[in-house]
Amino acid sequence: MRISSASSPLDPAQAWSWIRQIAKAARDGEFEGTFYEGGRRLEVDPDGQWRCSVTVDAEAAQLFSIWLPWSVADTVRAPRVIAQIGQSLDGRIATASGASHYVTGAASLVHLHRLRALVDAVVVGAGTVEADDPQLTVRHVEGDNPLRVVLDPRGRVNPQRGVFHRADAPAWHLIAHGSSVATATAEHVRVVSLEGGEQGIEPAAIIAALAEAGHRRILVEGGGLTISRFLEAGCLDRLHSVVAPMLIGSGRPAITLPEIDTLAQALRPACRHFSLGSDVLFDLDLRQRADEMGTA
Repeated sequence: MRISSASSPLDPAQAWSWIRQIAKAARDGEFEGTFYEGGRRLEVDPDGQWRCSVTVDAEAAQLFSIWLPWSVADTVRAPRVIAQIGQSLDGRIATASGASHYVTGAASLVHLHRLRALVDAVVVGAGTVEADDPQLTVRHVEGDNPLRVVLDPRGRVNPQRGVFHRADAPAWHLIAHGSSVATATAEHVRVVSLEGGEQGIEPAAIIAALAEAGHRRILVEGGGLTISRFLEAGCLDRLHSVVAPMLIGSGRPAITLPEIDTLAQALRPACRHFSLGSDVLFDLDLRQRADEMGTA
């Protein structure tokens, strides 16, 4: 990253507009590493490192640093999948009763909405829809709402949940072969049936179905078990873990993976971190180990 000196700094609103335009161009295979607007130039390497021809203020610079690695990632050869989870310092996403509003703060909510705006589809599990009835929109930022995908292998989600009634964006109700849904669907909802097993529908099958339909940037938003299944299956490229300065003490864990015997077996992905208000974002590149970057 290099920020040049100039008299009129690039502000966060302009930076976010540039990020969205770059992400769209990259998705369409039309971004060649340089973005121009109004005589200003932003050069972006394939790994997201950037250089700007004008001064960039601190908040705008952080937006570039967080989002450009994701925005310029190649989705032509393979779809890209990112997950986000908000948790307490002791690794909880909710109390034992399921209360989770809100573990993380306002800045982290905006971050999540930015992430939704930079993907084609957002996937949530049945438990998250039942517990939180999320809108899965980008109402806190400028951008387009993604396809909303409810992963519900057994067809158990209450048909009165908002995602099935609010036509803010199209939605998939994703069920396993042999399951059914109780009610007729609204015009914006498509029921998609995929092969299921003892553990539900395989993450790779979900990604393949979305990619075939043209949705090649995918966010797995929750809950913890759904994210854990994608992580265990090796189907995540990045993980955004947002940690709040809070101790819940007991409750629902953020990530649950099979037990390991030694720490040598632990996942050690390359990691960057950023402040989001009082929270901390850990941006984990799951396709690169920390020791490959000389940071282990």
